[in-house]
Amino acid sequence: MEMESLHQLYVSELKDLYSAEKQMVKALPKMVKNATNPELREAFSNHLDETVGHVERLDKIFQMLGEKAGGKKCKGMEGLIEEAKELLEEDASAEVLDAGLISKAQHVEHYEMAGYGTVRTYAEQLGLTDQAKLLQKTLDEEGNANELLTQIAEASVNAEAGEGDGATSSRRSDRQVSRTVTMEAPRSGNRPSRTASRSTSRTARAR
Repeated sequence: MEMESLHQLYVSELKDLYSAEKQMVKALPKMVKNATNPELREAFSNHLDETVGHVERLDKIFQMLGEKAGGKKCKGMEGLIEEAKELLEEDASAEVLDAGLISKAQHVEHYEMAGYGTVRTYAEQLGLTDQAKLLQKTLDEEGNANELLTQIAEASVNAEAGEGDGATSSRRSDRQVSRTVTMEAPRSGNRPSRTASRSTSRTARAR
């Protein structure tokens, strides 16, 4: 398809995001299943619900545009999900796997934040104010999800992964989770950068 206007580019980018979100709806249940840290598992589960909402928002935007949602495969998201699958095939300890899942999930969040920041800006420039507001809601949720993953990594997961020395570290199938962790809700009003190329959220880092 020839693209000769910003509007056509906007629709193309929306279709790319639609494909990305649909792929994540299928991938997140596997991340929930394989996460062993209770707080991380809950964060993935809650974001799955949000992701379903992201697809619904995009459906609404396509209806407003009079365009079909499908027809494009997001190869970027496909690659990120493939990397996560490769991680799950590693013979990693439960603690290290959790840290790795956070890393892969934050790669996804930053990818989506860049995409939503871009289309939000396009919508504003095209005078599509209602659509820009819907896209900003999703951008906010992606930013909050990314920040929550950073908090979980820094509060427990990275430290637990750092303690593994081959003798004390447990495998996924053997780990017994005995503690109860209360998930911290994302801070309200957290607004990611309005520029798609910048992010104020920190990536998870091992201590």
